[in-house]
Formats: sequence, structure tokens, C-alpha cells
Amino acid sequence: MFPKDLLVKRLRNELKECRRTFRHKFIIKDKSFKKFPIEIMVNLVDCPGPIWKDGKISTKYEHKLKIVITEEYPFQTPIVRWKSNIFHPNIMPPEDGGYVCTKLIEGWTFRSNLVAFIKGIEILLANPNPDSPFETDTCTRAAEYFNKNSYSPSEIKRKKPVILGENGKNK
Repeated sequence: MFPKDLLVKRLRNELKECRRTFRHKFIIKDKSFKKFPIEIMVNLVDCPGPIWKDGKISTKYEHKLKIVITEEYPFQTPIVRWKSNIFHPNIMPPEDGGYVCTKLIEGWTFRSNLVAFIKGIEILLANPNPDSPFETDTCTRAAEYFNKNSYSPSEIKRKKPVILGENGKNK
């Protein structure tokens, strides 16, 4: 186990790097890091992931998950629970437990960090693997769907900024 002061310092540095690397929002319940486990709510932004909507596949670009860091970190992998709607063979929807495929974290070592971990989640989200689904109804249905259909999310369409003149009207 890491000495607590070193663990807190490492976590603060990793979260600082996450905020620099990503546009995602990170909300920490106990910012003082006095009591473990530490819960970090993450709002993924601009990350395509499949959802089932109105009887067909659609893409959602914002997702919520909770990362739990125990006192055993970095020797123990972060614990992840998905918190938003999802149709994915490797990510359980919240009503089924919200578990995320452990293959993402099988390669975890002492040198791994939260930035690499979150990048792995982004990659998994956009690349469903129907060959290794969780054994829930939703995940097996998603696996059946993705065995027959590829998933290629559309690009995010951003509105161009409007430049206003001094009178507040478009130039």
C-alpha cells in the first residue's frame, strides 16, 4: 500500500492531468481526499457511444460514469460504474449494474494512470466488441446487433460561432 500522503499527491496530479487532457468534467465528492474510497463522477464529453432509441441504434456523445479509487490504488484498478443510457455489449446499463468490461483493466499496472484508463474507456465506448459481451439481456442483445451491423458513429456537428456587430445583430 502507498503511504496516504503520496497516494493523495499522485491522485491530485493525475486528476490535474485529466483536466488538461480532456474536455470531460470531473466532480470529486471529497476534494480533501481525507476519506477513502474516493468517488469521482465523470461526464464524458464528445465521446460517441451507442444507445438504443426509438427502436434503432443512435449515438450519444455525453456519458456519465463513476470511478471509485480505493486506498489500494495504484496497485488496485479503479472501480467503474456506468451511470447513463448505453446499448453496448461490453458496458452494462446502470439498471444491470453499470459494470465496464474488465479487459480494459486487465493490463493495469502500478505505472498505469487515470488518463490512460479514461482513454481506454473512450476507445471501448466507440468500438463495441460483440465477441466478448456481458451475460445480461441488454449486453447480449447489443452483441447480436453488433455481430450483424457495424457501428460507425457520425461526427459531431458543431455550429459555427456567430459574430455579432456592435448593435447585437449578425455581421
